[in-house]
Amino acid sequence: MKGITKTPIHVVWSWVRRQPPKVKAFLAVVTGMAALVLLRFIVHDHDNLFVAAEAVHSIGICVLIYKLMKEKTCAGLSLKSQELTAIFLAVRLYCSFVMEYDIHTILDLATLGTTLWVIYMIRFNLKASYMEDKDNFALYYVLVPCAVLAVFIHPSTSHNILNRISWALCVYLEAVSVLPQLRVMQNTKIVEPFTAHYVFALGVARFLSCAHWVLQVVDTRGRLLVALGYGLWPSMVLISEIVQTFILADFCYYYVKSVFGGQLVLRLPSGVV
Repeated sequence: MKGITKTPIHVVWSWVRRQPPKVKAFLAVVTGMAALVLLRFIVHDHDNLFVAAEAVHSIGICVLIYKLMKEKTCAGLSLKSQELTAIFLAVRLYCSFVMEYDIHTILDLATLGTTLWVIYMIRFNLKASYMEDKDNFALYYVLVPCAVLAVFIHPSTSHNILNRISWALCVYLEAVSVLPQLRVMQNTKIVEPFTAHYVFALGVARFLSCAHWVLQVVDTRGRLLVALGYGLWPSMVLISEIVQTFILADFCYYYVKSVFGGQLVLRLPSGVV
């Protein structure tokens, strides 16, 4: 009986799986940097990365809608994460209308509409399947710190102070909006395919958004940070993008591992947030 021929991807992936955690972390950083370099050369207008990030987020929402309509269950989904997403999108829409109306405003409006529909389905139509006991992340853990941070660290532009604080608030909330969803998955330890696809789409969207800001800073040699204002705000924008990328990096690793392993259901080990 002939042995099964492994593809180069499976050979490399098997080698990576055998490496200690520190080596895996180093490889992840190197891969991320290589991806940034590649994006810099193949995407000439880096604003397209931001549009792509919002498009991927929308795809993730569409996956959720398909799950809710096809399977008639919201098991494994975090209502609180959807509510945080709706809050930061609503605040960002307000800022877009009063500060800079563009294509992002239309994309945000569409994403907010679908997110509100998901919230409605979880709260009413599919309430019986909602895992409220697993969705136990206290929202004030993120709402209060983000609000306080926005009051003290916000853009130093010529806009109204309320608008500037609102802008900062939506940036900070977006960075942590996925935490309740990760808590649900941590509590259940088993993630069904549609939820896993949705969270992975969020991870890809976060990476593209982070790449947009990092490459913009590199290409302008830091002038973009100066254009954003003075004080801590420019750094906080970049830090927020990096934080939300790393929050999802661990899950994305296990997602890719599960896909290459041919597993339809993703099983998370203890400690994965």
